[in-house]
Amino acid sequence: MPRRASRRRFNVFSLAFLDVMSCGFGAVVLIFLVINHRIDDDTREVDRDLLAESRKLDFLVAAGEEGLAELRERLEEARKRVAEARRRLAATTEDAARRKRDANELEARTIAERESIEALKADVESREREVKRLQAEEEASQGAKARQVKGEGDRQYLTGLFVGGRHILIALDASASMLDRTIVQVLRRRNMAVERQLNAPKWQRAQRTVEWLAAQLPLDGNFQLALFNTEARFLLPERAWHEVLHPSALNDALDALAAEAPSGGSDLGSLVRLVAAMSPLPDNVFLITDGLPTRSEREPRSATVTGRERMRLFNDAVRRLPRDVPVNPILLPLEGDPQASSAYWALASATGGTYMSPSEDWP
Repeated sequence: MPRRASRRRFNVFSLAFLDVMSCGFGAVVLIFLVINHRIDDDTREVDRDLLAESRKLDFLVAAGEEGLAELRERLEEARKRVAEARRRLAATTEDAARRKRDANELEARTIAERESIEALKADVESREREVKRLQAEEEASQGAKARQVKGEGDRQYLTGLFVGGRHILIALDASASMLDRTIVQVLRRRNMAVERQLNAPKWQRAQRTVEWLAAQLPLDGNFQLALFNTEARFLLPERAWHEVLHPSALNDALDALAAEAPSGGSDLGSLVRLVAAMSPLPDNVFLITDGLPTRSEREPRSATVTGRERMRLFNDAVRRLPRDVPVNPILLPLEGDPQASSAYWALASATGGTYMSPSEDWP
């Protein structure tokens, strides 16, 4: 019996095995189906939530990016405003520093000016005291003058000229240039009526200068008044010298001067010849003129004269001047004669006189 059993063959594909395999496979399929259905539902539900959350996040990211771009623009604008504010602050600081420096300088100048004003006030007070003293001295010495000349306002006649000596000559240039200070006006006034020439401002000023000198003449001296243009002559021809003590002669000379009108050229040599012929010679000559001479005793070759020729005529006249005769030039400047001032200053220096070119309101 055992042998029969050993001879039988084993078949794995028996009915029982197939039944087991089919049941197992069916169970697996059933489990798979059940599990897949539930996963799909959960997945769909999870996917919807995630999609909504994802879209929400995408929206927030997009909105955040837009906001970030806007914030970046605002930040850039803020930086620009800060930079501009810093520049303005720097400019304002610099301007404030400059204004402070200017204020300090202005304050310093103000202090200096105040000090200068105080010094000027003190100087003015000192000069006023000196003027009062001189006025008192002048009032005390009124009896020593032959003629009185009053100034305008508070103007004082402090010139540095010393009108002294025993024989004093006042010589006045009466050429046509004494009508005005400019060449154009001289030519215009030269063709006017004599009455208007007599009232020419420059000629009136020259006459006032003569009157001022006459008022300074010492009573114990002698005087003579001379005019010169193309020729020289005395206004009082009776004799060479007249006593200052008798003011009628001085008044007659000044009245005669008031009727004289300027004309012709200027010949300084004729005045020098007149002075050389006086006896005794003057010990003080006051020469009132406005420039270098334009004529000589010889007839001119042309109607015009150059500056070099005028200087030559001046030097020729000065060389003939007698020795030891002080000449005090009073120059009323004329346009276009720049050498006159230095020439007459040299003449005063060489003869021991005083040169003066006064302001327009003198005397």
